[in-house]
Amino acid sequence: MIVRRNERVLVMGITGRQGTFWTERMQAYGTRVMGGVNPTKAGTTHCNVPVFATADDAAKGGGFEVAVLFIPPLAVKDAALDAIDAGAKKLVVLTEHVPVQDVMYFLAASRERGVAVCGPNTAGVVTPGECFVGFMPAFDPRIFKSGAVGVVSRSGSLGTLVCLNLVRAGHGQSAFIGIGGDPILGTTTKDALVALDRDAGTRAVVIVGEIGGAMEEEAAEPAPS
Repeated sequence: MIVRRNERVLVMGITGRQGTFWTERMQAYGTRVMGGVNPTKAGTTHCNVPVFATADDAAKGGGFEVAVLFIPPLAVKDAALDAIDAGAKKLVVLTEHVPVQDVMYFLAASRERGVAVCGPNTAGVVTPGECFVGFMPAFDPRIFKSGAVGVVSRSGSLGTLVCLNLVRAGHGQSAFIGIGGDPILGTTTKDALVALDRDAGTRAVVIVGEIGGAMEEEAAEPAPS
C-alpha cells in the first residue's frame, strides 16, 4: 500500500474540519488531490478543488486512484462501497470505531474488486518527497525525509516516533505504511512487508507492532519455497 506522486486522490468528507485541515496540508506537500465528496455541497469548490455528491460523480469528473475517508463511523461502509464501485484502486480509511460487520462487508467487496485498503483506524501513508494521504506530519523534515527504510506501524504515534529517530540517526524513509490498530484490517503487517520488499527504493524495514493478535508473527514466517 504505497501511494505515488502521480496518483490522484479523492477526499471523502473534504468539507469537514479535519478533512479541510489535512487536505490543505496534503496539497501543500504535493499530493494530487483531484476533488472531494460531500452530498450536501456538491457543485461547490473547497480547498480549490471541486466537491462531488458521490465518488462515482468524481470518477466521471476527472477520475482518481486513491480515496481517503474523513467519514463518521456509521457512514464509512457506504462511503467505502461508493469509492470501490467508482473504480478506486486504493482506500485509506482513517476512521476508528467502525462497526466490525461494516468493516467485514466493505473489505470483502474490496477483495472482489482488487482494491487495496489501508485501515480502518489508520493514520495514513507517506512516501517522503512525493506525497502523503491521511494525517501524518509528512511535512516536518525532522520526522520524514527521503531514504531507504520502510516503516510499517499499527500505531500512528509510535510510527511517528520511529520515523523521528530514523531521521535523527541519519536515515530516511522510503515509505511509511500505517496499517491501523483495529482487529480487522485491509492491509496486514505481512501485506505491507511484501509491498516494501517489492519496492526498489527500500533497503530495510522497521515494523512497529502492538500487543494482541499474531500479525507480526505471521509476517516473520518465511515465504514458502
